Amino acid sequence: MKKWLPLIIIVVLLFIGYSWAKGINNTAVVNQEDAKAAWSNVESAYQRRNDLIGNLVKTVQGAADFEKSTLTEVINARAKATSTTIDASGLTAANMAQFQQAQAGLSGALSKLLVSVERYPDLKSNQNFLALQNQLEGTENRIKMERDRFNAGVNKYNKHIKVFPNSMLAGMFGFESMDLYKANAGSENAVDVNFDFNKKE
Repeated sequence: MKKWLPLIIIVVLLFIGYSWAKGINNTAVVNQEDAKAAWSNVESAYQRRNDLIGNLVKTVQGAADFEKSTLTEVINARAKATSTTIDASGLTAANMAQFQQAQAGLSGALSKLLVSVERYPDLKSNQNFLALQNQLEGTENRIKMERDRFNAGVNKYNKHIKVFPNSMLAGMFGFESMDLYKANAGSENAVDVNFDFNKKE
């Protein structure tokens, strides 16, 4: 029995080491996939906003004398925002900054559009416009919520692969830290889509 004891100890230690490494790897995989899924929800929320803005533009176009330059700016910014997407496997700081820049451009154009609407009482009382305004406000809140969830998922994953002793194996298994979504300064505040509809013109 004594001659088998070293072999038994080695087998037990190997099993413990394997279980430990497997646990680190599997948890990292799950956390990474959860973070990537959260990014999909971020893009989905932005796509919902883009769709609503498209409908908003169509509603505003019904006002014959509405400023064409403002509409053109929103249309162009929306086209840029919808064409800038990131695959979950390419979530780099540079790609996310480019995505955020496109979304910020659309937010700026949308703000100008909403300010311009103040000068059109008929448009402000349009039922389609009012409904879109409410939906847009809810979508802006959802965008912030989904960005926060994405960053929380990234933080969880990054902590898992950076803490000792996990960090010793994470590099060997090919796990690299993920970048957080960094919004532009001031973009943590949703676009103001509220109007004073009782204001006298």
